[in-house]
Amino acid sequence: MFRYSTIKDYHIALQNGQTTCVEAVHSYIQAIHDRSSLNAFLEVYAAEALQYAALLDAQRTTGTQLAPLHGVVVGLKDVISYKAHHLSAGSHILENFTAIYNATAVDKLLAAGAIIIGRQNCDEFAMGSSNENSAYGSVKNAVDETRVPGGSSGGSAVSVQAGLCMVSLGSDTGGSVRQPADFCGVVGLKPTYGRISRYGLVAYASSFDQIGIFAGSVDDAALVLEVIAGTDDFDSTVSAKEVPAYSEELAAAPKKYKLAYFKEALEHPGLDPAIRQQTNYFIKKLTNAGHTVQSVDFELLEYVVPTYYVLTTAEASSNLSRFDGVKYGYRAPLTGIDLTELYKASRSQGFGKEVQRRIMLGTFVLSAGYFDAYFTKAQQVRRLLSDRTRAIFAEFDAIISPTVPSTAFKLGEKSNDPVEMFLADIYTVFANLVGIPAISIPLFQHPNGLPFGLQVMTSHFDEVSLLRLSKQLMDISK
Repeated sequence: MFRYSTIKDYHIALQNGQTTCVEAVHSYIQAIHDRSSLNAFLEVYAAEALQYAALLDAQRTTGTQLAPLHGVVVGLKDVISYKAHHLSAGSHILENFTAIYNATAVDKLLAAGAIIIGRQNCDEFAMGSSNENSAYGSVKNAVDETRVPGGSSGGSAVSVQAGLCMVSLGSDTGGSVRQPADFCGVVGLKPTYGRISRYGLVAYASSFDQIGIFAGSVDDAALVLEVIAGTDDFDSTVSAKEVPAYSEELAAAPKKYKLAYFKEALEHPGLDPAIRQQTNYFIKKLTNAGHTVQSVDFELLEYVVPTYYVLTTAEASSNLSRFDGVKYGYRAPLTGIDLTELYKASRSQGFGKEVQRRIMLGTFVLSAGYFDAYFTKAQQVRRLLSDRTRAIFAEFDAIISPTVPSTAFKLGEKSNDPVEMFLADIYTVFANLVGIPAISIPLFQHPNGLPFGLQVMTSHFDEVSLLRLSKQLMDISK
């Protein structure tokens, strides 16, 4: 029976003849079928995945060096373009849309030998923290199917959690990789803004969006990042900085780090007491292990969520204006109406309630009478956050915090309280506002039996330190 641990071990097994790519793909197709109640996949590319797996097996010869992701079975969040395959962003408004080009990240996966096994469920247009906003039904947490997996990349997180693929690509606009990774007990990496091309990623908020990675280990996340990061002529916001060999950098000797944590984060009344207790205990373990851990005042914490939602909804209002029922996507089945009525009917019927809520909020903050009061003020707060972040990283190597203030909540528990749902992002949106890399690593188990993690953040383009430190922290937690 096929077993998976890491990409490195999988490649060793392939070269030793202990398994094949076809066997791996068959195993994942069966697992997806067996756990279909999770609703993690919207579509499985079974025939083409098996065909490509057979081709890779035929090409492989003993002793040859394998491509970095040779035979690695990958799932794609339904906001990442894969040519000639459906792309719906979890929305009825794109229900029958077929992608006409590959995202740059997908091209890089394929060039490295990866096998894309399917399209994964997500909150509509990546807007949500529970994966209950998908037009195609809620995704369920594999540990407890009465609970949410987190969002918006819930299907991608659950797929790694439940062993339905080796790694997944998601997107992270305000925590949509790290929060579900925390709820599902897997590694969730959001790189620096501009580290990975956004070409082919359905836009939610363009100055926040970043493709991220779900994996079972820091090593796997590092290798996938190494493959998909880098320059792209199709994305003017991507960085031209050289991409380090992240997977090799992890082999460096351990070092002692100077770590900061926000006092206001651990004292926040919304933080679950057991998460606070275990995080404080882990800070003591870090100190005993020789690391320096200090609290820093961060008086801006209460401003990050409102700042994030003002700016992201404004960008969403602009980005989603292209979905009008005329050029492509859903069109309301009405006749004898004018163009404005067609727009209204198509968008009202095609978009779900959460997407409509955010578009309306964004349109409001961009309106003439409120632009300066809300949007301009939020941009000023974003600058203050960036300045404060630079000052912290001038003194510290990394910032640690809880990833989410609670463990995975029950399906439907927060559906009628959008403000409470928004506050679930209190610890994750900071990294997107300032553009720094962040990761959630699965370190803990709550007394209720559910997993939760620790968030680690480093300075811009310092993913090397982020990954090295994360691996050390996972070793310390054992």
